[in-house]
Amino acid sequence: MGYLIGVTALWAFSFSLIGVYLAGQVDSYFAVLLRVTLATLVFLPFLRPSLLRGKHRLALMGLGAIQLGVMYTFFYQSFLLLSVPEVLLFTIFTPIYIALLDDLLFGRFTPIYIVTALLAVVGAGVIRYDGVDSGFWAGFLVVQGANLCFALGQVGYRRLAADLPPTLAWHNVFGWFFIGAMVVALPAYLLFGNSAALPTTSLQWGVLAWLGLVASGVGYFAWNQGATKVDAGTLAIMNNALVPAGLIVNLVIWNRDADIPRLLLGAIIMAASLWLNHWWCQRRQVAVS
Repeated sequence: MGYLIGVTALWAFSFSLIGVYLAGQVDSYFAVLLRVTLATLVFLPFLRPSLLRGKHRLALMGLGAIQLGVMYTFFYQSFLLLSVPEVLLFTIFTPIYIALLDDLLFGRFTPIYIVTALLAVVGAGVIRYDGVDSGFWAGFLVVQGANLCFALGQVGYRRLAADLPPTLAWHNVFGWFFIGAMVVALPAYLLFGNSAALPTTSLQWGVLAWLGLVASGVGYFAWNQGATKVDAGTLAIMNNALVPAGLIVNLVIWNRDADIPRLLLGAIIMAASLWLNHWWCQRRQVAVS
């Protein structure tokens, strides 16, 4: 849980940094490629290929390609079809995908995870909902593609970790995750990138360096490690904890308008979903013992 809380705080700053200093100014495909490249460089010195069998390397690369490479490709394209409030609104369905996929990959059905995930969606919706127009269906599907990729990456990582020794030094193999993301990010930039929209200021380069080395490099490693240490219900709920965290950072530092009552109400609903999930897990442990 500590990993997820720490990364939530870290990524809460990332949203505002992207929105203020990069969006509409720096080519999105280049930004994704640079972030993935820098994150790869963080873990490349630690990479020990002998620690994973070939099929496990490919699996980890595939997870990186899906969770980071394909997800970002969908996500950035959604801004061409939707307004920012609509994109933000439609990202709140990720917890449902996590709950469903986790049960599917682990061969079980846990109704409480669906209930708590839906509560998290309601809480995030209370915070983010600003109305939608009539021409949003294509954009809605694109955002769901991004949500599904992010959820599949997290749940797939949990499934892969369950098949590997618990003593595995993940920092010595996580480089394969970012190499997989590079397999998607590099061709995407070469095919669709705009070389005329590269960063022009030291601040923009600095923001990209922070996003690549820290938010992507450290962030995705810590988040995925945290995903293996909590139950699926908690993971699903924490995916939407970024909503109030990101709005608080944006309000405090950049003084953007926010509806405080809605922010508090949504946060309370998400906290209630976490409490319900924790209560159910404790009850289940008592029943088993």
